[in-house]
Amino acid sequence: MANSSDSPPGQTVPRATPPRARRDEHAIIEQLERSRRDPYAWLKDDNWREVMRDPSRLRSDIRQHLDAENAYTRAMLEEPTSALQDTLFEEMRGRINENDSTVPAIDGEWAYYRRFREGGEYPLFARRPAAHAFDSDPAHEQLLLDGDTMAKDCDYWDIRKVSHSPDHRLVAYAIDDKGSEFYTLHIVEAATGRELESIPDTYGEFVWGEDSASLFWVARDENARPVAVFCRRLGRSADELVYREADPGFFVGVQKSQSRRFIFVTANDHTTTEWRFLRTDTTDLELTLVAPREPGVDYSVVDFDNRFWIKSNRNGAVDFALVSAPHDMPAEENWRVETPHRPGVLILDMEPFADFIVRMERENGLPRIVVHERTTGAEHAIDFDEQAYSLGMSNGYFWDAPWLRFEYSSPTTPAQVFDYNMATRTRILRKTQQVPSGHNPADYIVERIDAPGSGGAQVPVTLLRHRSTPLDGTAPVLLYGYGSYGITIPADFRTGRLSLVDRGFIYAIADVRGSMAKGYQWYLDGKLDKKINTFTDFVDAGRHLVARGYTSPGRIIGMGGSAGGLLMGVAANLDPELFGGIIAAVPFVDVLNTMSDETLPLTPPEWPEWGNPLIDLVAYDQIEAYSPYDQVGLRNYPPMLITGGLTDPRVTYWEPAKWAARLRHEAPDGGPYFLKINMDAGHGGVSGRFASLRETALEFAFALACVGSEITPSWRSEAR
Repeated sequence: MANSSDSPPGQTVPRATPPRARRDEHAIIEQLERSRRDPYAWLKDDNWREVMRDPSRLRSDIRQHLDAENAYTRAMLEEPTSALQDTLFEEMRGRINENDSTVPAIDGEWAYYRRFREGGEYPLFARRPAAHAFDSDPAHEQLLLDGDTMAKDCDYWDIRKVSHSPDHRLVAYAIDDKGSEFYTLHIVEAATGRELESIPDTYGEFVWGEDSASLFWVARDENARPVAVFCRRLGRSADELVYREADPGFFVGVQKSQSRRFIFVTANDHTTTEWRFLRTDTTDLELTLVAPREPGVDYSVVDFDNRFWIKSNRNGAVDFALVSAPHDMPAEENWRVETPHRPGVLILDMEPFADFIVRMERENGLPRIVVHERTTGAEHAIDFDEQAYSLGMSNGYFWDAPWLRFEYSSPTTPAQVFDYNMATRTRILRKTQQVPSGHNPADYIVERIDAPGSGGAQVPVTLLRHRSTPLDGTAPVLLYGYGSYGITIPADFRTGRLSLVDRGFIYAIADVRGSMAKGYQWYLDGKLDKKINTFTDFVDAGRHLVARGYTSPGRIIGMGGSAGGLLMGVAANLDPELFGGIIAAVPFVDVLNTMSDETLPLTPPEWPEWGNPLIDLVAYDQIEAYSPYDQVGLRNYPPMLITGGLTDPRVTYWEPAKWAARLRHEAPDGGPYFLKINMDAGHGGVSGRFASLRETALEFAFALACVGSEITPSWRSEAR
């Protein structure tokens, strides 16, 4: 198909015909005291569980429709922007250090790390003697796993976790080759790579027992939920059940304490947790309960100073407090307050050591690290100066040593990895992220502003722009949002964003309610009956950028994925004229139907987030009132790029497919609506670090086309 740049002036450009999905007008759902129409329900394959494991089993009429959607997107969007996509891809690839590696983590006699080879798509996992941890002599390297070789015959390949046994003799790793998140767990000899055993259909989560001969792993049930923990004694034919969860609303996990003295088994939904433990110095698999689950009570446990230290929001500690309890009497009546609750100071995480415990906190939207000394109780903070930044920390394999490893970055500052000596308060810079094509932080400006929201809320918005971008109301803005499950988008460094920012875009992140940017209450104010705040905050952030003179209506591209895709759908309904385009990646847009289908993997655990419309009429009405699929109307919607994955167990492929079909039928004068379903991937999109850049290049090319920057395909000249 010719695009606008290939045609003589005035010549009509051939247009592909948008697919029109058949409608079943008789598809009526009766629920509680309500009824609703679902004319595209047929796009959900009744055999969806098998499709996730084997995409070839998709029903033929559904496949034909999805193929037609992909063909339309290819003809109208991908082909006309292909040259721009190639340019964007090469730019983004040029900012990646292709033979990058992580800072080695020392564990006893070995230092473990991950690296990439030049041109390689997938990581390599290796180790070298601890004495040579920080040199780069290849003679010292022992290659454990070669991702490029392992993935060479796979359309999709993902390695979720790699972990060596405590005696360093074995390596376990989990592989998904469909995108369905059913992982096969493999155990191999470190020295030879010879496979000893494998376990299919796991959740990809596991820990080693301290005997190096047992593995605790999480199993998935027929609905793809992590439901049980088993113990594999290597060399034995049968696994032993450690724990099975009876409530389908709770997902199961397993982890080991940093002290290596305990295995923890967890059960949780989004707001309620329950922890059990067993000791690693015994073969006894009997679990001990820390504290029974209580709706809305979230707690987590680490081992420090011969006690359990517990982060908990019990007793009104909305932003969490730290308490401790004896190992042999961990029940709540034995809890002792260590760090009291401080409203507005959200405790995010804990990392224990033999002589220190470190916590990550967030106050006024910014994180900090606080070090607590065991013997004296003295504390000191590690502070940073930029207006917006991101922090991450780990203790690696250190326990007895005073070294904390943390990573710092900001929208202008490439990631830096430090080893921090908590005793001397000195730090060693181990690595700075390389940008081979060059990067000067002084060329960019980062701002953090507050947008007025409903009820007096002040919504933080982080802005990244090039110093030369004029602030005259003409700049295009990519406004990113998420706003669910308490997840806060970090203000970190991403090289890909520079391809938009260098072209005059302002890249903005709105920390709307439903995140925990301003504490746990900020999250509570964006869920259930207050969910509308998430959506109005995002729109208010965009309107504030217009009012402040950064941009103008129709120059904002909204972008979000998964629950952020829901945010895009609702924002487009609330103020379609504000946006020049919408990028909705794997969007959770069929909310009412999904929350009413308790067979889907994530539905029961997510009722505390959204409400249960199967039993609660108020929840039904609230969800229906914002669900994008149910609220499509005759509006002048902006152009939309909607993506999905055939094997996605989190947001199933039929959600974006049904939404696109309804948009075309009920809002034919809006759009256009481009649907791209990846037929060989799941929730995270394609695998491989360079292949994923191709997806980003398409998204950015779409954003640039929407505002008429660098390219004006035929649909852009006719849109709106």
